[in-house]
Amino acid sequence: MLWSYTKTTAFYALVLVIVVISVFPFYYAILTSFKSGTALFQVDYWPTSFSWDNYISVFSQGAFPRNLLNSVFVATTTVLLALFLAVTAAFALSRVRFRGRSLLLMTILGVSMFPQIAVLAGLFEVIRALGIYNTPWALIFSYTIFTLPFTVWVLTTFMRELPIEIEEAAIVDGATPWVIITRVFLPLMWPALVTTGLLAFIGAWNEFLFALTFTSSNLTRTVPVAIALLSGGSQYEIPWGIIMAASVIVTVPLVVLVLVFQRKIVSGLTAGGVKG
Repeated sequence: MLWSYTKTTAFYALVLVIVVISVFPFYYAILTSFKSGTALFQVDYWPTSFSWDNYISVFSQGAFPRNLLNSVFVATTTVLLALFLAVTAAFALSRVRFRGRSLLLMTILGVSMFPQIAVLAGLFEVIRALGIYNTPWALIFSYTIFTLPFTVWVLTTFMRELPIEIEEAAIVDGATPWVIITRVFLPLMWPALVTTGLLAFIGAWNEFLFALTFTSSNLTRTVPVAIALLSGGSQYEIPWGIIMAASVIVTVPLVVLVLVFQRKIVSGLTAGGVKG
């Protein structure tokens, strides 16, 4: 009995340590975002004063509101485009038999193994040739390329587990492949769609390297680059309060999305892992 109690206590103590280590940076960023002046350099672990000056400065200085809208547009469009392409590709890879299907799927997954910096120069030339440099479409194009491998893999695995009888019944009723995808499979694939869509959204929302390389003006930049380029009153001043306020603003929506869809995320990630 004592041994069981000790194991339980040690387990929850370990969980508490992990939670504190994970949450503390975000907690301290929130505290810092409400500080101003010399209070920024005082180490406090509990809130002592609240000032909204940093949040007001974020929205009143520069083009941060426009950068925020750019991130929303780029991330949302990337998710919609990636899911559309991935669902159709997953249907072909999971339901249509053709030679080289497994090799094609492994090739798609292998694309995700290349680091961004390895393809940066080539991708830059492609984007410049397409005439979309310094536009949101340059980011959407590059993000979709790197989002598709994981999205296609998860949706293909999930679609393979759907009963074949459902598809056969739809074919008997005269349904076309497009009708089968949109009206038969999509309602059953919400956990996988939410998981892949949310992960694609987070990836596009937080991406920095492509956003820094493929955009050159404040009006087209996304929030990660905008935060990195925030400047103080002089070249020697780092506006930590404003940076923390901007970081909190762009992080809170992601935290809310994950908390709202956490159950579907888990079920989507484990799709295909265990057969019922």
